[in-house]
Amino acid sequence: MRFDRTLQKSIYKPWRDHYIDYKALKKLLREDDVSDQESPTRQDGGARKWTDEDEGAFVEELLNVQLEKVNKFQVETFRHLRDRTSRCESRLETLVSQMVDGTSGTEEEEKGEKQDNKGEEKQRVLKEVLGELDGITKETNELEKYSRINFTGFLKAAKKHDRKRGSNYRVRPLLQVRLAALPFNSEDYSPLLYRLSAMYSFIRQNLDAGPENRAMSLPELHSNEKYKSYKFWVHPENLLEVKTYILRRLPVLVYNPQTSRVAEATQSDPTITSLYFDNPGFSLYTQKVERASDTSSLRLRWFGQLNDKPEIMFEKKTIRESGDSEEVRFPIKEKYVQPFIKGEYQMEKSITKLQGRQDAGPDAVQQFRNNVDQIKTFMDENHLQPVLRANYTRTAFQIPGDDMVRISIDTELAFIREDALDSERPCRDPEEWHRSEIDEAEMEYPFTCIRKGEVSRFPFALLELKVRDGAKKRTNEWVADLMSSHLVKEAPRFSKFVHGVAQLFEDYVNSFPFWLSEVDTDIRKDPETAFEEEQDKKAKHAEDEFAVGSLLGSKSSPSFKPAMGSPIGKSQLGQKATSTAGKGNNILNSSDSKHKSKSGVDDVAEEDDSDDDGIQATREHGQTSSGLRSLFSSFSTSKYARAHRQGRAKLPPGVRHPGPFIKDSGPIKVEPKVWLANQRTFIKWQHVSLLLASLSIGLYNAAGELNSVARSLAIVYTLIALFAGAWGWWMYVIRSRMIQQRSGKDFDNIIGPLIVCIALIVALCLNFAFKVRFTPMLLAPIPY
Repeated sequence: MRFDRTLQKSIYKPWRDHYIDYKALKKLLREDDVSDQESPTRQDGGARKWTDEDEGAFVEELLNVQLEKVNKFQVETFRHLRDRTSRCESRLETLVSQMVDGTSGTEEEEKGEKQDNKGEEKQRVLKEVLGELDGITKETNELEKYSRINFTGFLKAAKKHDRKRGSNYRVRPLLQVRLAALPFNSEDYSPLLYRLSAMYSFIRQNLDAGPENRAMSLPELHSNEKYKSYKFWVHPENLLEVKTYILRRLPVLVYNPQTSRVAEATQSDPTITSLYFDNPGFSLYTQKVERASDTSSLRLRWFGQLNDKPEIMFEKKTIRESGDSEEVRFPIKEKYVQPFIKGEYQMEKSITKLQGRQDAGPDAVQQFRNNVDQIKTFMDENHLQPVLRANYTRTAFQIPGDDMVRISIDTELAFIREDALDSERPCRDPEEWHRSEIDEAEMEYPFTCIRKGEVSRFPFALLELKVRDGAKKRTNEWVADLMSSHLVKEAPRFSKFVHGVAQLFEDYVNSFPFWLSEVDTDIRKDPETAFEEEQDKKAKHAEDEFAVGSLLGSKSSPSFKPAMGSPIGKSQLGQKATSTAGKGNNILNSSDSKHKSKSGVDDVAEEDDSDDDGIQATREHGQTSSGLRSLFSSFSTSKYARAHRQGRAKLPPGVRHPGPFIKDSGPIKVEPKVWLANQRTFIKWQHVSLLLASLSIGLYNAAGELNSVARSLAIVYTLIALFAGAWGWWMYVIRSRMIQQRSGKDFDNIIGPLIVCIALIVALCLNFAFKVRFTPMLLAPIPY
């Protein structure tokens, strides 16, 4: 798409006059003039030459007029947004001071009236501030888009100029100098977002519910709680929009050595470093890529710069085949890491200190010693050494005291080789446990000083959502809207460790993750296209379940209702799915991933990385049954099955059964796939019948006249084959009639399959028993 068309689509109408005038720049550049001085075919009668005056006019318009206009508007708008935010903070501070001071009254009735008036005034102020915050958040998001599209416009204009007039004039170097001196494309919106997040959090706590309801909304903390984990990639252009969408519902939290609390405007997102271990054969990597059972990983992790002496955690995570995860960890000081890896130190000092603490019992000491021994044994058995560093910045979102929804966004993700596999040119000193030149120089993203081939920068941000079982429907709705939006791309089973090894050690490994080919693609999607694809996917899933799901006895009849403005709202597929709709399904119905860690806000900043998760949830568009319902079709959850088990309800006096519904009185229109599904089931039954008949005929002919037992068994197999064929034909007729009548009854019937299976088992057992019984008689010597 041409950039001028992209620019017109990206314009925010209230700011239309403040965007770059791209058409004016193209006009000054005389882009349509093909007979300029650079053209070798130009003749004297052609267009006039590109002169110094023309160049001066273009540079003046580009650098002094357009660039100054855009930069001035960006600076003034951002300052205005900060001022509006400060006014909102002042109003809330005034409200807080009034709440703290309270009201004084001599009589109970007068005091009660004042309290009521004060409560109404408080609600009014909160709602007004909430509306103002929504406006600020929207304009902040638009301002970031404004800066990005204008920045692109200046680069595009300079590129056109240098391509057309570059033999004599070049403007791009001058433009880059000017852009570096102006803040409009390098503005950091994080402090403003933190302030907005804190105010959103305060308003939610005081506006959504009173003290009683707020106390009830705090969930009980349980161990071994189940979370559904979802992972996504976010394009940098959509990152701010995703953050603003989340902070309207969840406050931003940042890491603090003592506690985790709502972020302040002066705080920055924490930088996290993970140092992963593996052996020269990369066996841990191979197990993860091949999804082997009971896969384990080992790493060191710390926050901030290593020169600041942060707490370093030695962590081993094991993912069981069932999806449960088991984590072993212990803290270690920097100076003891290398001796521990070499086996010269076994954490004796830490154990002695722990024994001397009064609050640490013998169980805690023994647990610490077991963790140390388990990690050391794991390292020795697998010959592990540091091979990969992952460095990233984390933004966490969670309501304090409520871990129903936990969200983290990792940005500026870089992978660095930390191995010593090449003895001639090791990336890390074999006598050190990390690359000291990185930590001593306190290098930060994008790590430009590291040699090419030793660093890989991930082009997207990583979004991870964890929704606890039992989350409110309202919570599920906004989370589901985010997951199905055009802002994110689903990335199930993504692992930092796996991706880093695949990118930097491709010559050492023979298998690669499936997502590797998608890293270099453009993951941005058009909003309308993404909405249509999501709606089509949901309706298609509902249609497929309606057609064949109940025939298999594994799923109940699905439901789907197109969203407002859905492009399939009037299509045959949408009408079909809507006609079978009941209550909407939950898009978050998926596999569970367990977390055996403590709950609460202390876990937010130290949220487990992608590599720490077990079986991760994948989004589904239908609701599946589980337990006995998935094994036996008679445990159907459909409306008809429940009514059949409970019996027909008695109608009130004077009310009779309505008979056929009006929707069923018109001409019958059934999708061809419904008939084909019924026919496929019939053909499968005839296939089984033909196989059994062939077996019985072969057994009968091979038995001979004297082997009456084999002939009898052949007759039994023939009877089973006849029953299978008759049952398949009968069920085909019954289901065809039910489809024509639009019956709401269940299509499944397990009587026939059970009879065939039991009869075959009995026949095979008798066949084996007779064979064992008569074999000695056939082998006995014949008497003379």
